Amino acid sequence: MTKNILVTGGAGFIGSNFINYILPKRDDIKIVNLDKLTYAGNLNNLAPVFQNKNYTFVKGDICNTELVDYIFRKYSINYVINFAAESHVDRSILGSEIFFKTNVLGTNILLETSKRYEVEKFIQISTDEVYGSLGPSGKFTENTPLAPNSPYSSSKASADLMALSFHHTYGLPVVVTRCSNNYGPLQFPEKLIPLMIINSMNNKKLPVYGDGLNVRDWIYVLDHNKAVEIVLDSGAPGEVYNIGADQEMKNIEIVNLILKALGKDESLIEYVKDRPGHDRRYAIDSTKTQTELGWKPDYVFEEAIVSTINWYKENQAWWETIISGEYLDYYKKQYKS
Repeated sequence: MTKNILVTGGAGFIGSNFINYILPKRDDIKIVNLDKLTYAGNLNNLAPVFQNKNYTFVKGDICNTELVDYIFRKYSINYVINFAAESHVDRSILGSEIFFKTNVLGTNILLETSKRYEVEKFIQISTDEVYGSLGPSGKFTENTPLAPNSPYSSSKASADLMALSFHHTYGLPVVVTRCSNNYGPLQFPEKLIPLMIINSMNNKKLPVYGDGLNVRDWIYVLDHNKAVEIVLDSGAPGEVYNIGADQEMKNIEIVNLILKALGKDESLIEYVKDRPGHDRRYAIDSTKTQTELGWKPDYVFEEAIVSTINWYKENQAWWETIISGEYLDYYKKQYKS
């Protein structure tokens, strides 16, 4: 049976990588990509599938109830993968309203429509940030209590709980995935790794929050999307699956690695005022996903970061079309003392 999948946010970083990965290899899948094309959405990300007969793009907002209903009817949608989200913590600190509109209200509209059309699976793509901050030891499991600390993470936690409530209340086959920090090609240059790569290439200062010792668990975007495919095929309704590569790195370690790979001097590093409420450490325990679904990460950080750096070096035209010189100093301008 054909999976007619509504992929929301499919012009963004993770969503576009997912579509580019799965569509050419699966004849049993048709994808309708619904994306509002905000600043972080870029149709050029999807050039590899433009001509694919099983791909359709619709420009629009997941908060548009009438449009969402029309898409479900017209394309006989029976699966939903909700990548759509406002996702940048800094932006949520500067203005939270759009985060709750998109991440909570938009998810509710998708869930209500999915219930009405009796979809076979609804995958809510979430984040490890809903768990809050870890101390120097331990990892997040699927049973870790939610304790979000930013407007962004609290909006995602709200959406997760609502999605799971639709399973428990209505029997909607919802699955929630919570992933660690992604990196790879096509990532918008407000995030740590592409920002540092591009600033380094342009000999601009590399703004590092606080002492630079905040720790994140990093996963290559293709590893994440392979896990989403397995969840699509085999994930159990009502379950939460953590997705992580067990590759913890301090922010300053990543910055130094990028500088070294590009042959740049550490004098480009500039420590700036820390982000309000900055979580100290994240780390994901993906044992459940690996044992129950048979997924495992394939990419080693030290190798995949080099290929990511090379991608940005080789695709300068891509990032130059979506950013300005002013935006390269985004963090510095917002939070420098």
